[in-house]
Amino acid sequence: MEGWNEGWEDGFGNWKENVFDFVIPYPDYNLEELTAYAQQKGVRIIMHHETSGSATNYERWMDKAYKYMNDHNINTVKTGYVGKIIPRGEHHDGQWIVNHYQRVAEKAAEYKIMVEAHEPAHLTGLHRTYPNWLANEAARGNEFNNAPKLGLVPEHETILPFTRLMGGSMDYRSGFFHFQLNQYGPTRTTRVKTTLAKQLALYVTMYSPLQMAGDFPENFNKHLDAFQFIKDVPVDWDDTQILEAEPGDFITIARREKGKPNWFLGAISDENSRTTPIPLNFLEEGASYQATIYRDAENAHWQTKPAAYSIEKMTVTNKSTLNLRLAKGGGCAVSFRKI
Repeated sequence: MEGWNEGWEDGFGNWKENVFDFVIPYPDYNLEELTAYAQQKGVRIIMHHETSGSATNYERWMDKAYKYMNDHNINTVKTGYVGKIIPRGEHHDGQWIVNHYQRVAEKAAEYKIMVEAHEPAHLTGLHRTYPNWLANEAARGNEFNNAPKLGLVPEHETILPFTRLMGGSMDYRSGFFHFQLNQYGPTRTTRVKTTLAKQLALYVTMYSPLQMAGDFPENFNKHLDAFQFIKDVPVDWDDTQILEAEPGDFITIARREKGKPNWFLGAISDENSRTTPIPLNFLEEGASYQATIYRDAENAHWQTKPAAYSIEKMTVTNKSTLNLRLAKGGGCAVSFRKI
């Protein structure tokens, strides 16, 4: 939940020390009702703590803020650092603020709270020391497709596994099913440079134990057969195998579900289409699997037919080979369920 606490009217671009506290909801935000509803549904709320870059102010509030979360049955915080950093003269990737991110992880651990940080420096392995520090943003995620003159180029996701993701998991916010961003501004021409099948494949190629369904429910409801992959795909794994890759061009990854014999595969391409045979020799020898393949349709293209996809099922073994065709800006996602 983002925007729940007082201060957002003065939150950005002013380089101010004391904008937010993290314990006072807006008068019309019924936190108790929302958390009770979540508990009724068997889920937990993720609380957003936007600091507007004022890390010193956040450090003064952390104990009270995390106790407030404990009192409301909330065990996960997404921190944010949009804007120039305070202390003045420090930057998002400077030594003082890097130590601040670690202090946040340590303090949150005292309250048994999980941390997911946005606008921080990239992870460097400290999530192994602090297992409650589950994920970071720390690179341009799907959200940047909303920038009118920027957006993300199709090769972007083929590069991140060799750069940003080497340091640890990334909250990329996959799962776009609508690609022309004109739903709330009919004159907008901004377009997401991806196909729907590629968005599914990103759940495998972009590692994070904290995943997101990044679009509106109304858009998912139009493609519930494709949304099934998001429901099925795990968030953590026992084995990972990179089957083929060329940074900036393509990558295909297979991963085995944590604690189960099922495998999932994601293949993505840049602005070029490609056809590739993928041997399934990573599957268990002697076993059979039902493969559900979410692929670009024959006429799919990130610019003209991004939502064109097909779904097919077949029985495969580790002697089988899948011939994958990826559209321009496209991808393919496969689930392998052991029979």
